[in-house]
Amino acid sequence: MDHQLHRRMVLAGLGSAGLAGCATAPRIVPAPARPNFQLPAFAPLLTDPGRLSRITVCLRPFRAQGPRIEAETVGDKRLVHNYGHGGSGWSLSWGSAAAARDLALEGGQRQVAVIGCGALGLTTALQILRAGAQVTIYAAERTPYTRSARATGVWSPDSRIATAAAVAEDFPARWEAMARRSWVDHHTFVGLDGDPVRFIDQYNLDDAPGAGGAVGPEPTPGRGGFARYGDRLRDLTPQGRDLRPDEHPFLVPSASVQPVMTFNVAEYARQLTEAFLMEGGRIVSRIFNHPSELADLPEPVVVNCTGYGARALFGDESVIPVRGQIAWLTPQPEVTYALFYRGIGMVPRHDGIVIQANGRSQMVGFGVSDETPDRAEAEQALAALATLFASA
Repeated sequence: MDHQLHRRMVLAGLGSAGLAGCATAPRIVPAPARPNFQLPAFAPLLTDPGRLSRITVCLRPFRAQGPRIEAETVGDKRLVHNYGHGGSGWSLSWGSAAAARDLALEGGQRQVAVIGCGALGLTTALQILRAGAQVTIYAAERTPYTRSARATGVWSPDSRIATAAAVAEDFPARWEAMARRSWVDHHTFVGLDGDPVRFIDQYNLDDAPGAGGAVGPEPTPGRGGFARYGDRLRDLTPQGRDLRPDEHPFLVPSASVQPVMTFNVAEYARQLTEAFLMEGGRIVSRIFNHPSELADLPEPVVVNCTGYGARALFGDESVIPVRGQIAWLTPQPEVTYALFYRGIGMVPRHDGIVIQANGRSQMVGFGVSDETPDRAEAEQALAALATLFASA
């Protein structure tokens, strides 16, 4: 059977698997010889721009020094900071929350306020609540309207986490502890109704040299020098492997696959919120315009989980925005794989298909605070993905 015919059969669901990947290259091991291997059914992605349901933009809160997790005294309050995780907020949330919890409860205080209702706010509030304290979340927006809700939803614990040259000597070890703690806690949600956390196969596809470059916005000039710590978790995460041509339907010279952890952010946030409220927590709608307003709160301890909002609220200009746009295709339940091709990520979620043009480097969006959706960017990414399914 020639490759074109095989490809059509595969994409029609007559026998094949899929392909994709994430922005972080998987660890590759040689593919075992399987002469009788048969590909499972592989549903093609529908790339018609008419299926776009929305376009969202998130500003990731990057700090060259890494996340700010420390305590200070402001007036009569003990203020604990927990923000600045770049593109790793969901991924590091539980480990970071545990560190913030320990700082908040030093001295035996048992009444704590948490500012912010995103990934870090919810997990921090739950950690403190489960340690026996009374906790109130104060937030301008509930989780579905926060920047955390616009995250890609892929385990990426060192995505723009820091600049390698700017971190403290002990930061890599602290990062590893946060990542390992979070990995364990995320697993407690695997298999629950609604799939708040699940593993899917992500396939990386590479064109032949000169066949076409990465698709997406131009990177901001300069070099970020972003820290990379993935090797410290080599024993923790599933490994990837190279694929033979007969193991995938795409006409590309190189492909690999790796199982990765993904977050159904909408459902995950709902379950976290429900757990917090059922276990005795409170959520109060409130907008803070200045740190002096913390004095009005009855709680003696306040944990700041405002993410990018900390730049304005606390005047922290070390927080640098990194723009990231997601184009949402209407859901396709039959698509159970992810793709990474020409700098474009595709991740299937229950609330829609995430399409993100990451471009040529992590400097894409660096320092850009514009949250205006760009439909042309979204359509360009869809057009590039459509070439993978042109013969379906």
